[in-house]
Amino acid sequence: MLDRDVKNALSRQVPNLAKNKIRGEIRKKFLETKNQMISEFMSNPITQEIMAGSTGPNISGTLNGVSNLFAFIGFDRGAQPIMPILELLEKTELIYKKNLSKPKIGVEFEVTMPTKEQIFAITPLPYETGRSWAEGIERGLSGLGHLIRKNAGRSGSAIQTRVKVRKGKFQNVPYISALLNKYAKKFKDLK
Repeated sequence: MLDRDVKNALSRQVPNLAKNKIRGEIRKKFLETKNQMISEFMSNPITQEIMAGSTGPNISGTLNGVSNLFAFIGFDRGAQPIMPILELLEKTELIYKKNLSKPKIGVEFEVTMPTKEQIFAITPLPYETGRSWAEGIERGLSGLGHLIRKNAGRSGSAIQTRVKVRKGKFQNVPYISALLNKYAKKFKDLK
């Protein structure tokens, strides 16, 4: 038979051991989900196309093969416009709020991740302040009819003309908002 003091000590320690195990499991699931989110962002055709620079193909299909997003948006040659988004996604954190003990043993936590507004704020169009290229991917970007492929311009491979040279329009696609909505739900469902 166990002494009363031993029983009390055990009853206090067992929940702490269980909470530590739960914290570890939640942290593991959080890191897996965070890594999936970053991997999905990095493998997205929009991200891949912009990372390829001005000479990459239009793998996103947003420009009907006329140019690519890096050149069309007008990023400066050598720019790395994806890096600020990646850095913000990497700051996604798991914050433990408190331990739960009654009626269930567990932990309360929160996941902080960037909002689409934060990402739009760090992705300005190079030629038009106040607008975000990442938001433009989702809502549309004008000027495709005025784009000429040429070894010139900011990007080194396209320029915008004052005169319309072709028909066609930018095909907007889901991008940042869809990614963040998907992973906000996944983080919320962590257990």
